[in-house]
Amino acid sequence: MDIKGAVALITGGASGLGAATAKRLFDAGASVVLVDLPQSGGQAYAEELNGGAGAGEPSGTGPKAVFAPADVTNEAQVQAAVDAATSLGPLRIVVNCAGIATPGKVLGRDGVLPLETFNKVIQINLVGTFNVIRLAAAAMVETEPVSTELGGPERGVIVNTASVAAFEGQIGQPAYAASKGAVAAMTLPLAREFARSLIRVATIAPGIFETPMMAGLPQAAQDSLGEQVPHPARLGRAAEYANLAAHIVENAMLNGETIRLDGAIRMGLK
Repeated sequence: MDIKGAVALITGGASGLGAATAKRLFDAGASVVLVDLPQSGGQAYAEELNGGAGAGEPSGTGPKAVFAPADVTNEAQVQAAVDAATSLGPLRIVVNCAGIATPGKVLGRDGVLPLETFNKVIQINLVGTFNVIRLAAAAMVETEPVSTELGGPERGVIVNTASVAAFEGQIGQPAYAASKGAVAAMTLPLAREFARSLIRVATIAPGIFETPMMAGLPQAAQDSLGEQVPHPARLGRAAEYANLAAHIVENAMLNGETIRLDGAIRMGLK
């Protein structure tokens, strides 16, 4: 599907993988709606993409970037973000990058892992992703199909974010691994259901990437993690995730699949 002229909704769009994806799609001609928390800096980033047009009122006839503050687990807020997207044109692309990676052993130094800690990770990473999917899909089915470059109609593409932890969760990652494993697991049933509506669903499972969370580690620790990647022996870059997301949108045969983007790393015990 052609990116140019489409509207894309990107969760976690103010930083990291989401911000890189928003820029990649915007540069390819899509209007983008950045969905992130109110304090995330999403408004400033939208204005940056717009070239400083400011105040959420970009000018001109080209693609537009809009910030839609929302918690992905909040139905009303996500619906408002979807409405903001459809007001710009046909919503055809959704990329779910919002998530947290709160670590915690089940039996840690401070006792049993609080149930609320586990539940928060599941709520944001899994329930939040599903909440966005269901509301965005409802809008997508109302759009007119478009022809792809190689023929055949499409309405839209949904790209989710899992993790290699879905397959090789480490000690201290039961909540994170469970949430990302579930995102990977629902990819195929969603793709099968939405096929009749001409909507594709795929998932990216990144390895160790340069993200705001990773930036909090000392440089020596980041370098050590990067050296564990077989090839290239470095941390993944957000632009590489964004490039794969854009390719998924453009390649009509990518559907129902979880794609590892990890430099061939297989995570160890801890």
